[in-house]
Amino acid sequence: MRSKGQVPNSKGSHKTEREFGGTLGAICIPILLPLTVLFLICVSRSPDAAVVQWPPPFPSLDQLWDPLAPILLLGWISLHAFLYLLPFGKVSEGLVLRDGTRLKYPINGFLSLCLSAALLTLLLMLKAPLGHLYQLMLPLAVCAMGISFVLSVYLYVSSFWAPPHALALGGNTGNPLYDFFIGRELNPRLGHFDLKYFCELRPGLIGWVVINFGMLMQEVELRGSPSLAMVLVNSFQLLYVADALWNEEAVLSTMDIVHDGFGFMLVFGDLTWVPFTYSLQAAFLVEHPQALSALGGATIIILNGIGYYIFRKSNSQKNQFRRNPKHPSVSTLETIATATGKRLLVSGWWGLVRHPNYLGDLLMALAWSLPCGFSHLLPYFYVIYFTILLVHREARDERHCRAKYGLAWDNYCRRVPYRILPYIY
Repeated sequence: MRSKGQVPNSKGSHKTEREFGGTLGAICIPILLPLTVLFLICVSRSPDAAVVQWPPPFPSLDQLWDPLAPILLLGWISLHAFLYLLPFGKVSEGLVLRDGTRLKYPINGFLSLCLSAALLTLLLMLKAPLGHLYQLMLPLAVCAMGISFVLSVYLYVSSFWAPPHALALGGNTGNPLYDFFIGRELNPRLGHFDLKYFCELRPGLIGWVVINFGMLMQEVELRGSPSLAMVLVNSFQLLYVADALWNEEAVLSTMDIVHDGFGFMLVFGDLTWVPFTYSLQAAFLVEHPQALSALGGATIIILNGIGYYIFRKSNSQKNQFRRNPKHPSVSTLETIATATGKRLLVSGWWGLVRHPNYLGDLLMALAWSLPCGFSHLLPYFYVIYFTILLVHREARDERHCRAKYGLAWDNYCRRVPYRILPYIY
C-alpha cells in the first residue's frame, strides 16, 4: 500500500509515501518478526525440523530466559562500542547530506572482527564452553528483541529534537506507528557515535559468525569433530562478513545509510534478525548432521566461489567508478549521462544486469544452504527470504532512481533490461 499527499507540520511537510505495507505493515511486522525468529530457532532444534507442523514448536517460558543472556549480550554490544571508538584506521566521509555537510565515519570494522577472533581464541585456550551458545540461542534472541524495541523507542522519541534536514524523507509521515517502524531520523548520533552505522556492521554482523562458531563447538562436543558441512557453512559466512568489514567504506553509499531512517525495521534487522536467522544453517546442523562427500563439498565451494567473485568484482567496479571515474580500470566503461551530472554504467558488470551484486549474493546464499542437504526446507529459509528481500530492494531502488534520473533512467533500462538474473529477471 502506498499513499501520497502532504499534511502540514511544524517542521515542514510530512512525507506520506509508505512502504512495507504502510500502517498495516508497521503494526504487523514488529509482532510477526519476533515470533518468526523464535519459531525458526525452535524448528531448527526440533527432531523433525519441519517448517509446517502442528502445534508449532514454540518454547515454554522457562526456555526464553537465562540470567547469563543479558550479561553476554550487553557485554558484547559494549565491547564493540568500545572498539568502534578506538582511534585506529582511517576516517571516511559519507555522501553529501541535504544541508550540504558530510558526516565522518571510523573505518575500523575489520579490526573489530580480528579482535573478536582473538578473544574467541583466548576463550578456547581457557577451555570456555563456547558450545553453550547453542543452549542460549533462545534467551539471547529474546534479549536482542528487548534491546531492539528499547532502542527503537529511544530513536523515535529523540528524533523530535532533530533538525528538519536530519529527518529521513520516507520516515516523516506524521503516522506514529509507521514512523516508529521505518525510522524518522536519518543519521541519529550520540556525539560522534553514529548509531545506525554502528548497528549496521558491528554487534549483529560479527555476532552472526560468533554464533556459528558456537554451533561448531557444540557439534565438536557432541561428535568429537566438526562435520564438513558445518565447516563449509562457517567458512562461507565468515568470508562474507570479513569481506563486508574489509570493504566497510562501501556501506556509506548503500540504501540503508543514504535513504532509510533508523527505526525498528533496521534496528531489529541489525541486532536480532541477522545474527539469529542467518545462523540457522549452523544451528540446524547441530541436531541434524549431514554426510557430505568430497565431490559434493568441492562443488559447493566452487558455487560459493563463483557467487563471491561476481559479488566482489561488481561491487568493486561500482565503488571504483564512484570514487574515481577516470581510474584506468573503469575509464573505458560506457556510461549514460543524467541531468544530475552523474553517469550510469551500461557496460562491464553493470551492463550485464542492473544488480550483478545481487546475483552474486543469491549464488552464495544457495551455497550456504546446500551443505544441509535436501531433506528439510528450513536450511533454505535464508535463500527464500533473501530472494524476496533483494527483489523488494531492487524495486525500491528502481523507484528512487526513476524519480532521481528521469528520462536517463528509462534509457538505462532499455540498455540494461534485466534486473538480477540475465535473460530471466
